[in-house]
Amino acid sequence: MDAVVKSLMDARPAGLPAANDAQVSRPSREEAEEAVRTLLAYIGEDTGREGLQDTPRRVIRAYDELYGGYGHDAEEILGRTFGEIGTFDDFVLLHNIPFFSHCEHHMVPFVGKAHVAYFPVERVVGLSKIARVVDAYARRLQTQEHLTSQIVRALDDVLKPRGVAVMIEAEHMCMSMRGISKPGVTTITSQFTGAFRNDPAEQVRFITMVRGRS
Repeated sequence: MDAVVKSLMDARPAGLPAANDAQVSRPSREEAEEAVRTLLAYIGEDTGREGLQDTPRRVIRAYDELYGGYGHDAEEILGRTFGEIGTFDDFVLLHNIPFFSHCEHHMVPFVGKAHVAYFPVERVVGLSKIARVVDAYARRLQTQEHLTSQIVRALDDVLKPRGVAVMIEAEHMCMSMRGISKPGVTTITSQFTGAFRNDPAEQVRFITMVRGRS
């Protein structure tokens, strides 16, 4: 049995965390590719035809990339900060951070932009790190509400700022391509902590800056 468990762990796709192996026995790459063949057959395809012969391998390689967020830790991403900010005491806003994610209900994409702001306390984090946090959570099976709260919680817990504001705008393909089939509909979620939550004027200023640049 130990040998089987070790084999499954060794087969883990690059970029996926070892921590999850204790909770879920992940199938081997070969088993995952066979599952893709099963789905292709289910939709009525001939899995032996030339155009589909390498599709299972390509799909699993794509999954390693599309769901690579499971292998990244927000605390590690935000771990390095910088103290040379002079007398700066306002919030930092990153506007229009593009992302793509996948709905956990139908496993189809939702695509949009995140707007993230925080009030630093003495130290700031590199701007690219905030975008990396957005990607780390977006490249997982998600709901937009959960994605919003995860970004907020990561910044709040690691940076200990005076406040965090996050707004996400996205189009969900599970609504555009199937079901009600309404393309072009945008879903907006937002969450505030600290100074942004307690002071409506700061919320308004954040939203005004976001909307003024859209």
